[in-house]
Amino acid sequence: METGANRDAKELMQKIGYEFKNEEYLEEALTHRSYSNETEKDRRFNNEKLEFLGDAVLNLITTEYIYELYEKKTEGELAKLKSQIISEPVFSTIASDIELGEYLYLSNGEIMSGGRNRRSILGDAFEALIGAIFKDSDYYTAKNVALKLLLGKINKLEEIEGTGDYKTVLQEFVQGKYRKMPEYKLLSTKGPDHDKVFEISVSWNDKSYGVGTGKSKKEAEKHAAKEALAKLKKQKQ
Repeated sequence: METGANRDAKELMQKIGYEFKNEEYLEEALTHRSYSNETEKDRRFNNEKLEFLGDAVLNLITTEYIYELYEKKTEGELAKLKSQIISEPVFSTIASDIELGEYLYLSNGEIMSGGRNRRSILGDAFEALIGAIFKDSDYYTAKNVALKLLLGKINKLEEIEGTGDYKTVLQEFVQGKYRKMPEYKLLSTKGPDHDKVFEISVSWNDKSYGVGTGKSKKEAEKHAAKEALAKLKKQKQ
């Protein structure tokens, strides 16, 4: 049975144009939780913390880039654009382009269920990869690598399925009418590690307006926001 990565990570370093000084950071970025749970490795050795770091680094890189590029756009327009770029559809598309899934360490169950091509896994792994580069080098090196991969997508967002900006539209409405932020709450998590489904609600003024499910929390939040906007639209009719 196939276990772990299919491909040599040195190929991946060539693709992204960055060679790790400490390859343990790269190994950590490529290790999915399902693999560390299945093997004798330390169960804490997986890419979730690097994903958390990479998300923050990518937020800053993207914000800085679009702020300088689109001088005439308003704060609201920039916020919409950023939320479309910093998204699972964009990150998973980039990950697919560089065949990131083939380098991931996954459990047998995750591999058999199509984990190498699952958008949530790929998007998270891309964030972890940028986090690993940041840890191994510095912000400006991570920025150069990330932008090289992001630039081809920023001008073609409309071609990437799933970049609908429901969360930002809902946030603007709730802030404008109620002077509050929508609150997203995790209701349940179902399924094994390799096939989890998250259920999340969105509410304000102590009332739930939408519930969404997805293979990642981000996807579930987007679906909850979409449902809330649909309800608000019906109320106006």
